[in-house]
Amino acid sequence: MAERNQGAGGREGGVSRRAVVVAFLLLILTALAAFYVEIAWRRVYMFGAGVPAMAPIATLFLLAGIMGHRRLRRTGLTRRELLAIYSIVLVGGPLVTHGILFWMIPKSIAYFYAARVNTLWETTFLQHVPGWFCPTDQAAVEGFFEGYARVPWSAWWVPLSAWSSFMLALFVCTLCLIVLLRRQWIANERLSFPIAQIPLEMVGEPGGRDGGRSGRLSRLWPFWLGFGIVFCIGLNNRLAGVIPAIPSIPLGPIPLMRWQRVGPLAGLGEISMVLTPWMIAIAYLIPKELSFSAWFFWVVRVALTVAAITAGAAPQRPEGWYESSFPAPYYQGGGAAFALALWALWVARPHLRRAARQIFSRGGGREREEASGYRWALIGLVVSFSWMVGFCLLAGARFLFSFALVGLIVGYYVLWARLRAETGLGFLPFPLQVQDILTAPFGSGALRPREVVTLISTRWAYFPGFGESFEVCTGNALESFKIADAAGINSRRLTVAVLVGFVLSLAVGSYIVLTGIYHYGFSGLGMGSAYGWPSWQTRNDGGRIFEYLTNPSGPDLNGAVAMVAGAATAVMLGAFRLRFWWWPFHPVGYIAANCWGMHWYYMPFFIGWALKSLVVRYGGLRLYRQTIPLAIGMIVGDQLAQAAWSLVALVSRNQI
Repeated sequence: MAERNQGAGGREGGVSRRAVVVAFLLLILTALAAFYVEIAWRRVYMFGAGVPAMAPIATLFLLAGIMGHRRLRRTGLTRRELLAIYSIVLVGGPLVTHGILFWMIPKSIAYFYAARVNTLWETTFLQHVPGWFCPTDQAAVEGFFEGYARVPWSAWWVPLSAWSSFMLALFVCTLCLIVLLRRQWIANERLSFPIAQIPLEMVGEPGGRDGGRSGRLSRLWPFWLGFGIVFCIGLNNRLAGVIPAIPSIPLGPIPLMRWQRVGPLAGLGEISMVLTPWMIAIAYLIPKELSFSAWFFWVVRVALTVAAITAGAAPQRPEGWYESSFPAPYYQGGGAAFALALWALWVARPHLRRAARQIFSRGGGREREEASGYRWALIGLVVSFSWMVGFCLLAGARFLFSFALVGLIVGYYVLWARLRAETGLGFLPFPLQVQDILTAPFGSGALRPREVVTLISTRWAYFPGFGESFEVCTGNALESFKIADAAGINSRRLTVAVLVGFVLSLAVGSYIVLTGIYHYGFSGLGMGSAYGWPSWQTRNDGGRIFEYLTNPSGPDLNGAVAMVAGAATAVMLGAFRLRFWWWPFHPVGYIAANCWGMHWYYMPFFIGWALKSLVVRYGGLRLYRQTIPLAIGMIVGDQLAQAAWSLVALVSRNQI
């Protein structure tokens, strides 16, 4: 009740004019800071992206801290306004990162620069790259990679507009799907949204003896205990990397057993101790059966790898299947993911029928307003999806291929947003790439050259996950709706503000990234150097196209069987979970164990599960609820330590 009569901010559900202006200014500042500390200097791996997201959390922390000042308690930003600002920055902030704009923009032009060394590309596939994908003028290409040049805007207007429109359409399409499904996931299924708890717990309710109306940081001592411990550890370890006299506190990976390269024990891989605080805290927040399943199924996967080597397979690490000719576990994870997507739609069918009736009916009052939102969402879904299919058709692909490609990308985005809402595991990578799903049934030989070029040129949109590619914006949008629902923010106003903020961030971010690349040169930037992840990807994608066209593959029967097996396993685990209350295995844990990276993540999952089990066993649910702020404080402390170091890097201009 304290926030219902708080002037403009309260009347507009937190999406006031001043909140929107502050959010848009922060989006511009976030884009500038991200370009330097992440892309140019590579001081942090993810600045605006990631799950949880560092820049939005740090922004909310600073704003809430400022609003707690006694002079701003009556006139400062309300809790709703602070959370609305956080939501807008959360959705638009990730664009200027190495996995989104810094990969989308160089994607196609890299083919022509690398073709100077790989001369066979000229006759194999460069003639199949549409002229509007990227500039092909020699000066524009060399200036892009070597730097010290002005941006040839006349050569970039068409490619930049084309790819930006595809990105915008992809975001609008998934946003519309979320609008259609949010009531089902937020109100009907009541998904837990572990990541959304962070801002909701971090910013406390206004009020108190001083009659303040501004939002402020939480006053709970467990929150500050967790924050203080993890923040000090993170800052100490950063300083230890610069000043050797300061001893670091090892958090891992700390090798406990080296990889045995021969014999069955090779299947154990390298056993390491990983004590990542924010991941342990997330494992503590999510349901016990999920955290248990994630590390348990990883142990099962390790055991199966040892058994396979014993039976005669080549010795390899358990995560090494990813690089093999037949990455069976990842096919199983992909099949399980899409089985859960179909399961979620099946569960949501009563809600979807109700939404369809509202779209085509003429109700009154609140029902009419809700029906109007559904109608606009359906229109936006159809228009944006059609534009992406048309984009692929203009690139020379056939309709069925275009429809399947766009459908798989959109499906992956919404599925990952839903899994993140239920489990908080948005930092996991996709278990299987869209290109593998498309080529498994018929083989790459069934694709035309321009379809291969389109498939690989859109790879920035569906790889790798990890919270660092474009799928993170869809998950962030769903979490913003949860925050709006929990804090009483006007969701319709927030949707418009989020969409406008996204367009602003896309326009400003494209300008910053393109001018920065031509100034420094792609190869002269930290993320564009030989050791940068985007650089490695852009160098190899041309090789992928060349391999697809010169060595086409046939149908992958083993991959298709593995996907079916993974889907069947996920359905079985889900059915048993619904049938037996004591069933300890969660199907999402099975997916997590079949994602690359669990050889690092299983230890924090085990620690978080063990701590939660002990707390619930000996202190009950009451003690567990009291320790939730401690876990959230650990997450915020970890993110703020990285943000503080990013600020130091900005101030010192990359001197440390």
